[in-house]
Amino acid sequence: MTKEEVEAVLGHEVAHIANGDMVTMTLIQGVVNTFVVFLSRIAAYAVDSFLSKNDENHTPGIGFHIASFVFQILFGIGASLIVAWFSRQREFRADAGAAKLLGDRQPMINALARLGGMAPGELPQSMAAVGISDKPGWAELFSTHPPMAQRIAALQQLR
Repeated sequence: MTKEEVEAVLGHEVAHIANGDMVTMTLIQGVVNTFVVFLSRIAAYAVDSFLSKNDENHTPGIGFHIASFVFQILFGIGASLIVAWFSRQREFRADAGAAKLLGDRQPMINALARLGGMAPGELPQSMAAVGISDKPGWAELFSTHPPMAQRIAALQQLR
């Protein structure tokens, strides 16, 4: 990378800090997880109540626990989609922040183009979740970073 491209990448990271992205994403993840647990318990209780509607002194049983587990998985997948969407929006803001810090969007565009053109290396399995790559199709919904082409297009539209 050139000096300007490195400065753009550093500006991107500084923009994350200035925007409070770590705190924001932590709060979003916590709130979404709270809803996952809360809604899964409500749904599980409804399922368990339906399955034992003839029992007047009903207490939650194995049906509640199994349904709760299943709903937590399903709602957790939905929550991951929400959190990933917020994360992708934060990336666009950090790119724009880097362009603003540098006073020019071109170094960030060049840095993204260079990063997008690199052949991805094999990450250890324990680090695969933090890798940035352009994932095809529906997997893009779970990605925390937008595709490089979208990020470059967004920067080119900045004024």
